[in-house]
Amino acid sequence: MRRVPRWALLPSGTAPVVLVAGWTTAAALEGPSYDAVRQTISVLAAYGAAGFWVMTSALFAVGVCHLGTAWALRPAAPAGRVALAAGGLAAVVVSLVPAPTSGGSLRHGSVAATGFAFLALWPLLAAVRGGARAPWALRPLPALLATASMGAGALWYLVATDGDGPAGVAERLVTCLQSLWPLVVVLSCLWHQRRADPGPPPPPLAPPPPPPPPRAAG
Repeated sequence: MRRVPRWALLPSGTAPVVLVAGWTTAAALEGPSYDAVRQTISVLAAYGAAGFWVMTSALFAVGVCHLGTAWALRPAAPAGRVALAAGGLAAVVVSLVPAPTSGGSLRHGSVAATGFAFLALWPLLAAVRGGARAPWALRPLPALLATASMGAGALWYLVATDGDGPAGVAERLVTCLQSLWPLVVVLSCLWHQRRADPGPPPPPLAPPPPPPPPRAAG
């Protein structure tokens, strides 16, 4: 199985940190008028928002991080790597086509929905067969649970949006799951590689000491 380079920890670990820091800072700049429980992240990245530049920069950075992680995840199935890269590209495009201050945007909504779909499906598409020989996070069952969890979070988000519920909380939960799972997969691959690595060969045995010289005849 192909190995994951250690530098994969950089993009996969940066993505969730940048995302949470981005919406936290943007919400603080927006002030008390912003309701993080019911309002979405797109509101923070909308034209005219106080934290517009913070949130759009964070989304752009998260997308770039997903692209880097997809490149590094060599043991994953190709379809999953492509889906993760597509989700990262969609995040970059979302940052370039933010929502308007009021009303909806078909371009923004379409790109965001496409990116979500790719990021929700990539765990299952990246799964590989091989039992214990495969990293834990790339096995079919954990991958299926990850995709199912993201799908359940998306369903909650849709229900909350339709019924004036905690849409902001639901969206943050889903995006946190989607940004954390690449890191989980990278850590799983690195741990699997460490356990499977036989380590350096043992040092050669020292040669036996030479026999003592024969005694002289008396």
